Amino acid sequence: MATDPPPPRAWIDQRGVLWIESVPPPPVASAAAAARPWNPFTWFLVIVGVLAAVATPLALTGRILTAADNASVADPDPRTALALEQEPPAGPASATPSTSATGPDAGPSSESATAAGLPRSAPVRIRIPAIGVSAPVMAVGLEADGVVGAPPVEQPNLAGWYRYGPTPGQIGPAVILGHVDTTSGPAVFARLRELAPGDEIEITRRDGRLVTFVVDGLEKAPKRNFPTGRVYGRLDHAGLRLITCGGAFDRSARSYIDNVIVYAHAR
Repeated sequence: MATDPPPPRAWIDQRGVLWIESVPPPPVASAAAAARPWNPFTWFLVIVGVLAAVATPLALTGRILTAADNASVADPDPRTALALEQEPPAGPASATPSTSATGPDAGPSSESATAAGLPRSAPVRIRIPAIGVSAPVMAVGLEADGVVGAPPVEQPNLAGWYRYGPTPGQIGPAVILGHVDTTSGPAVFARLRELAPGDEIEITRRDGRLVTFVVDGLEKAPKRNFPTGRVYGRLDHAGLRLITCGGAFDRSARSYIDNVIVYAHAR
């Protein structure tokens, strides 16, 4: 007695691809058997099985994938995924500026990470770990002779910010001054000349923000030929200049003949 042919086999693989296996026609035993149709129950099972198999990928992908689609379901190249994970977020460029033992001619040449600058807020404290400085900062202006003022010598551990210039973190050169010593001993910037390129300077502002600067270079310049342009000239980034006295001591003038200047940029 002839048996009914098996229904087409359908399945979904682990990637959600629907596969339908074609079934070869059954051998024909006789003309009567060849003409015999499948019984209704067999047709019912075939239709239900195929519809159930088709429904799942349609719900998940909106279409049926065939063997021709198999090439497009390959896993992404892991090297591409890694490259995307390591791609830096968009933002301002950051580079290490060139340094010089005598200080750059016009400050750092590269754009710093704070290229947009911060709003104005006066500095209240300066910290330089490399030389053991941790001191409050006051505002200073100009003396009657046009020279930038300095903190009172009675407070040796006090620095002075030039209040007519930018505040630390603003675009431009913020200038902070301090004594190298007083008649009673070393002062706040006694070891300023020991700073080296790469050393960090931390400035706390009145608004609570902490701005970190990186030293670019140092310069020792005669007071009679002070590099005004390099110190107070315009910048396209947030810069910092620290100034103190240096060189030989002129006893007749009761003053040092040079200035030590540190150039730095905001990180």
